[in-house]
Amino acid sequence: MPSAGLGAPILNAPSGKPAATGSPPQQIPSAIDTRRSESYYETKGTIFGALIEAIDLGQLAKLDADSAREEIRDIVNEIIAIKNIVMSISEQEDLLDDICNDVLGYGPLEPLLARDEIADIMVNGSGTVYIEVAGKIQKTGIRFRDNQQLLNICQRIVSQVGRRVDESSPICDARLPDGSRVNAIVPPLAIDGPALTIRKFRKEKLTLEQLVKYGSISPEGADILKVIGRCRVNTLVSGSTGSGKTTLLNCLTRYIDHDERIVTCEDAAELQLQQPHVVRLETRPPNLEGEGQVTMRDLVRNCLRMRPERIIVGEVRGQEAFDLLQAMNTGHDGSMGTVHANSPREALSRLESMIMMGGYSLPSRTIREMICGSIDVIVHGSRLRDGSRRITHITEIVGMEGDVIVTQDLFLYEILGEDANGNIIGKHKSTGIGRPRFWDRARYYGEDQRLAAALDASEMTDSRERMRV
Repeated sequence: MPSAGLGAPILNAPSGKPAATGSPPQQIPSAIDTRRSESYYETKGTIFGALIEAIDLGQLAKLDADSAREEIRDIVNEIIAIKNIVMSISEQEDLLDDICNDVLGYGPLEPLLARDEIADIMVNGSGTVYIEVAGKIQKTGIRFRDNQQLLNICQRIVSQVGRRVDESSPICDARLPDGSRVNAIVPPLAIDGPALTIRKFRKEKLTLEQLVKYGSISPEGADILKVIGRCRVNTLVSGSTGSGKTTLLNCLTRYIDHDERIVTCEDAAELQLQQPHVVRLETRPPNLEGEGQVTMRDLVRNCLRMRPERIIVGEVRGQEAFDLLQAMNTGHDGSMGTVHANSPREALSRLESMIMMGGYSLPSRTIREMICGSIDVIVHGSRLRDGSRRITHITEIVGMEGDVIVTQDLFLYEILGEDANGNIIGKHKSTGIGRPRFWDRARYYGEDQRLAAALDASEMTDSRERMRV
């Protein structure tokens, strides 16, 4: 018998049959391993079932994570010895890690969550798991025991933030302790079993300097973004799904002064602001009786009473667009938000549509005037066909001509072609606008010299390239 510090977790007689028929398979962190045999999973299921019979989960829950893991390892080793299971040392270590993750963590997802290069994890039922690495989607060899085991892991994840996902509430947005974004949708809406999507957060927080290093923006473009973040320019970050909107929003907020009061509003809290004076707000779904829901609009309207200097909305997707524009236009300069769109012009159209769908009986021209008077700059990012992410537009709103909002691009990304490996070749370039409309604001904050240098340097680079051609 293992010597347990618990007293309660003990191993039953080996003659008893296991209570469970299997356990979710696990992957080693260094690779997406598809070589594990059916016999490995059968053996693991047998051992897992015996472990569930032998251990007192209530007592195990009282231990810290390291002690609980050691307790499980001791009992599993004892089960292997009693049942005379023949395994190599490496297989036994893999199996021990697998079972510990199943009992204490997120099962097969644990090693994927530990790999920082993975951007997204997509689980399509118990037998199919995809990941995104370097902008490319790959199928893994990971699988779960069955859909019930996957549903249990979904429930474990969302319960940590006080939410639930089940037949009566089959859709849920949540987050992991590290800030990773989670969406779960389960039967009866998900026909082939629970679907779990995790947008992972990098342990290392990306900065504009790193985006320059990765080619997402040029050094001159990064300087312009620093000025925008510092000088309280009302900014809308737009882009398609997976284009890096939240990452870019995090980068912009790094340049907010530390003496400013910031209030963030999100569906699932994932922004990672570094300032000391930040209040984080998060929406809440309705309870079982359909009551108690707190929407994004409720949060935005409430934060106006919290004396914020800046309001940051994680994603604008509904009626809260009207309230955010009102806030931007009534003294909360430097507020920011993101919106799904395929271009800066489309982002403006989506804002207008959101306001109109909110039930406001306002003429289109009035709405556009409100947008024009509230938003100063749109920063647009795109995910290109080779999987790379680029900041393709820095666009400012100039004013109105008739019923049309007039914009001008300060910075653009031009696609020149692709190399032999299918990677996009392109360059960031200035459009030659000498003085953007927020020039006076930059001068007020002492950033006009940096802004002028960034625009001049970019224009000089473009001129040299044209001369070479």
